[in-house]
Amino acid sequence: MSNDVRQWLAEIKELKQQLADSIRDRDAANESAANWRRLYNTEAQQRRTEARLAQQQIDTLTLEIQQLQQEKAQFKAQDPDATSAIEQEVAKLQTLEQVQQKLIEVIMERDRLIDALKLEQANHAQTRNSLTAVIGDTIDQLTKQRDTTDK
Repeated sequence: MSNDVRQWLAEIKELKQQLADSIRDRDAANESAANWRRLYNTEAQQRRTEARLAQQQIDTLTLEIQQLQQEKAQFKAQDPDATSAIEQEVAKLQTLEQVQQKLIEVIMERDRLIDALKLEQANHAQTRNSLTAVIGDTIDQLTKQRDTTDK
């Protein structure tokens, strides 16, 4: 009888160990699942943010395209021949590298023209100041001359 009790106790002990192992495995699986849910939610949030930013960029670019199309229409109305020449030159650009190179050239030309415009504005301001000074001196001399002839 004592042998049967020991066998039952051994079996109970083994079942308790199996139950503890199962609980530990379940807890580990739940923790792993929770971790995967967190990772999935983080990734999903990043994708939603990227999608929102991409949509904002698409909206911005769409507006820019519309503005450029309006400007193109205005430019065409003002100078149809120049627009046609520009369209032909753009049509020649076949690769992204060619477009990038052309863009670099255009930006460099724009910067050069901006510098030239600034220089022209500075020269204009200097000329205006010089002429104003000359006119002021002339008026002073005329005033002095009038005062001496009046006396």
